[in-house]
Amino acid sequence: MIAPPELRALGRWTTRPRIPGSCLGVGIAFLHIHLSHTLPEAGRTPLTWLMFCALVLFISVGYARDTRALRTLFALGEGRLPATSEHLLVAVQEVAAIPGRSFWFVMQGWLGGTLTVALAFPILADVPWTEGVRVMVLGLSIGPLSAMLTYLMVVRRARATLDRLVSLGPAPLEVLAALPPRRMHIRRRLVVFTAIAVLSPSLFILDVAFTRTVTVVDAWTQATTPEARAQVMARAREGDGPPLGLIAGLVTLLILGTAALAGTALSEPLRAITEDATRIARGEVRPPRVIHAEDEVWATSAAFTQMQVQLVQALSQLKRAGIQISSTTEQLVATSTEQEVGADEQAGALNATSATTEELARSAQQIADNAESVSAIAETTFGAAQSGQRGATAFLGAMQRMREDNEAIAEAVVRLNKRVQQIGKVVEFINEIADKSDLLALNAELEGTKAGEVGRGFSLVAAEMRRLAENVIRSTKEIEGLIGEIRDATNGAVMATEAGLKTTELGTLLAAQVDDSLSLILELARQTSHAVRSISLATLQQQTGTDQLAAAMGDILRVTEQNAAATKQMVAANADLSTLAADLQHVVQRFHVESAGGESTGASGGAPGGAFGTPGATGGG
Repeated sequence: MIAPPELRALGRWTTRPRIPGSCLGVGIAFLHIHLSHTLPEAGRTPLTWLMFCALVLFISVGYARDTRALRTLFALGEGRLPATSEHLLVAVQEVAAIPGRSFWFVMQGWLGGTLTVALAFPILADVPWTEGVRVMVLGLSIGPLSAMLTYLMVVRRARATLDRLVSLGPAPLEVLAALPPRRMHIRRRLVVFTAIAVLSPSLFILDVAFTRTVTVVDAWTQATTPEARAQVMARAREGDGPPLGLIAGLVTLLILGTAALAGTALSEPLRAITEDATRIARGEVRPPRVIHAEDEVWATSAAFTQMQVQLVQALSQLKRAGIQISSTTEQLVATSTEQEVGADEQAGALNATSATTEELARSAQQIADNAESVSAIAETTFGAAQSGQRGATAFLGAMQRMREDNEAIAEAVVRLNKRVQQIGKVVEFINEIADKSDLLALNAELEGTKAGEVGRGFSLVAAEMRRLAENVIRSTKEIEGLIGEIRDATNGAVMATEAGLKTTELGTLLAAQVDDSLSLILELARQTSHAVRSISLATLQQQTGTDQLAAAMGDILRVTEQNAAATKQMVAANADLSTLAADLQHVVQRFHVESAGGESTGASGGAPGGAFGTPGATGGG
């Protein structure tokens, strides 16, 4: 994984001022040791080596502490972690806390190193323990000043590092969420700085002055003659070695440099906030940026950044709202004009509709009257259908009785035909008897003729019997003719009876169909009567509804006229709204929002994303 060029060696660069700050303090102590002549000559070299070893140990431990305190930043710079927004925010939290940690680390280093040197110096250099106390005082006078100087230099580099980290992706609101302004210590820091600026040189100068005074007093007490004492006093007035003002001047320059750095550390974020506020006042709104600071200044910067984000969002929304209001107003004006024309047309159409509704009411009245007439006709038709059904029922009964009579006649004719046949058989039998009688009479007559006179009477009887037989034969023949005629008539009667029976059946069937048809007509007439009643009732209701519709159309016409008047008022109001939208656009266009690339985008630039949450990190500074 390749680390971004902006993050390579950024952790070492951020904490590097701790080394020159500490070395500067050690250098002043070294000059004091070798130029002031207030320490024994035999102890200067061991003290120098002790200070050098303590400085090397301090720098080594400092590297290890920096690697642990800025582990995420070092991992990003070495490419062991991707430069995601989450990792960058963790690195931001680490960098924001490093100035305070550097201050306390330098203070602890000076305190521990001074204590170690003060305890080891009398032992290694074989000097009085009071010299160790002087070393302790020297360290306590220069250490806080060196720690303050280191803190201020690390603060400036930490701000630059934070700017580089923020430029790689995290949004301003995300940075503010990661570094909430919780601690308000600027007054405490100023008190500490003032105390260090006053007490450190005072202790330093007091040590030098006290040491020289003690040296002069010891030399003066050791002098046995007035001339020797005068020489001691003269050397004290002239000063032995470098003047006291040289060391004091170096300390004063260190204090002034620290004060200058402190003033710069305070003024830089305030100047940046002032510049951004001045640009906003001129109407130039740039993309919101995070101005890194500490304590109350950081709270002010965070509030100012949030204000910029909200201002950009508000201006963007106002511009979009102005454009939308302007467009909507134009559409409303056009729509209102169309509605005004449409309202006039609607009023005319409603007048025509109202007249049509009144005509419809009159037509409904006529329909109601006609429906009543149709209802009466339907009632009459229903009564006639009932009468026709009753007549058809009686006709069907008559046809059924006729059919029964024809069937009885057919049965009687059949029986008569059977009797005629029987009679024919009897006539045939009689005819056979007559033939035989005629033959016997002929034989008897022949026999009587043969007998002569004796048989004359028998012949006469035989002749009469023959005549009788012939008469019988003639009669039977006539009977046979009559029987034939009867048979023919009977057959005709049977055929006619069968035809009448078929006709009666057909009539019965037709009568049944007529009865069914009349029943259907009766049912339809009943339904027609009900439907006509329903139509009549509906027509009456329609007439009532039509009257109500006519009244409602009158109300609608009045409302439409009122709407037409309201539409004209809306047109005037939309014209006023269009003027207000133009004024709003003119006010919003006074602000020019620059995009991230430095291009001016009016007031339409969106604010960076991110949410102002509540992280679990130490506040900035």
